[in-house]
Amino acid sequence: MKKCLTILLLTFSGAAFADYLDCPCKVVKVTDGDTVHVLDQANTRHKIRLGGIDAPEKKQAFGQRSKQNLSSLVAGQNVEVEYDKRDRYGRIIGKLIKDSQDINLLQIKQGYAWHYKYYEKDQSQLDRVLYSAAEVEARGKTIGLWSAPAVPPWEYRRKQ
Repeated sequence: MKKCLTILLLTFSGAAFADYLDCPCKVVKVTDGDTVHVLDQANTRHKIRLGGIDAPEKKQAFGQRSKQNLSSLVAGQNVEVEYDKRDRYGRIIGKLIKDSQDINLLQIKQGYAWHYKYYEKDQSQLDRVLYSAAEVEARGKTIGLWSAPAVPPWEYRRKQ
């Protein structure tokens, strides 16, 4: 009985971690600075919310520039998608990897997204450190959204 229970637990707990995309996936739409749509190898479309970052909303200052920056990095390109959860809207919360580069991190480094500290507990410890340091560095260089006073998107959304 104990052996059967162990096998069942392993089978079903493994299924919880079996979510994956058959990549490389092609980025077919960039919605904004932290959301894209990809097609996997079976031509299934997935909406990906870039984890660990929050970019300006479309109507916010730097919203269009953030979207353009992400587009320049991945639009029409093949990427890998690393993830282990979905949000309440069914979007995959994931990390885009292109040519061994963390695209989420690049959005922060290039000054077009914040490190989304509210959800940092969902990140690995290494990503927390890297994303936080990238934001500090971008702020220090006053690049992208740091070149002018910027309202974080979570505050902007709260006021809407």
